[in-house]
Amino acid sequence: MVFRRFGVNVRSKAKRHIVAGFAFLAATLAAHSQTPGGHQPLAEEVFKNVQVLKGTSVGELMDIMSFFSASLGLNCVHCHVNESLTHWEKFAEDVPRKRITRQMVLMVDAMNKTHFGGRRVLTCYSCHRGSIQPEPVPSLTVQYGLPTEDPNATEIVPNTPREPSAEQILDKFITAVGAAERLNGLKSFVAKGTYEGFDSYEQKVPFEVFAKAPNQRTTVAHTQNGDTTTTFDGHSGWIAAVDKPLRLMSLSPGGELDGARLDAALAFPGNIKQTLTQWRVGFPMTTIEDKQVQIVQGTAPGGTRVKLFFDVESGLLARVVRYTNTRIGIVPTQVDYSDYREVSGIRIPFHWTITWTGGQSFIELSELQPNVAIDDMKFAQPAPAVVKPAVK
Repeated sequence: MVFRRFGVNVRSKAKRHIVAGFAFLAATLAAHSQTPGGHQPLAEEVFKNVQVLKGTSVGELMDIMSFFSASLGLNCVHCHVNESLTHWEKFAEDVPRKRITRQMVLMVDAMNKTHFGGRRVLTCYSCHRGSIQPEPVPSLTVQYGLPTEDPNATEIVPNTPREPSAEQILDKFITAVGAAERLNGLKSFVAKGTYEGFDSYEQKVPFEVFAKAPNQRTTVAHTQNGDTTTTFDGHSGWIAAVDKPLRLMSLSPGGELDGARLDAALAFPGNIKQTLTQWRVGFPMTTIEDKQVQIVQGTAPGGTRVKLFFDVESGLLARVVRYTNTRIGIVPTQVDYSDYREVSGIRIPFHWTITWTGGQSFIELSELQPNVAIDDMKFAQPAPAVVKPAVK
């Protein structure tokens, strides 16, 4: 069994997975293997010593931990004791930084209620900006240096007619990937490749995708500690993984379920117009990898705001960013698509980079078989994840 080591500089490539501590030894989750019913359990039903964040789901609490990490530039063991990485129950121990964090959450809540009518205007990130201590002195280097452009910036644009319209941009994408007629002929596919992430110790492991139109999708990453299976059956979703607080969790309404639904729908891009609603355009032109992109924003069924970035020249989808609401702030999840290859007349991305406040993973497909028969049970609730025996 491999023990992950952590450094202070979480911005470096080797240590950017700032909540990878939750991927600590899978065997420690044996006491937390109960299978939830139709809803995800609350944080206080699974974790001990939850105080100011009671009432949040397990998944939301994990997103909040990632938000803290991104805001302060810290990883798990900076706020929890070192023994947490090998002993689950140690995460509940109180330390000074955890007590200060609770005070700060209550302070920010009070400021938003008092000065902003309860709107979440201030968050941890507003002041910390990736540092443990907020910087009180203006930085002349930042002031007079070249600004860093963030394509994901959350601008608010008026909902007025613009050119090109959302429909025009989406139609160009549909044509770019293969025209509506060909896309309508894609009913299913099975793909194989590799997955690489913090839960695979930065090593490539086998990866599988099963998808059936219009919006069913299952992925399986065969990691060293056990399989990670994410399933969406068209209505509900689940994740079975040994590095999660529960070996099987229902995806909670909102960001988690919206994300799984979006991934499943984008597997069959001919349905992209029906995937989201409240389409908006009018965002400033920006670039990704030195290529100009147009941004279209939509809203998922659970209320999650989603931005789609289309390459101006090719019309292909380059990036999707969804913004999940949590108790303390909005958490972005970004998926970048590249290496489009033609399969049966349809252009499909063979490389995905998934980035979120808790880490980054890379998926590379090596083969894809279209229109193969897939049993519906492949999209049913999976069994709880099973820990693989340690290799001696």
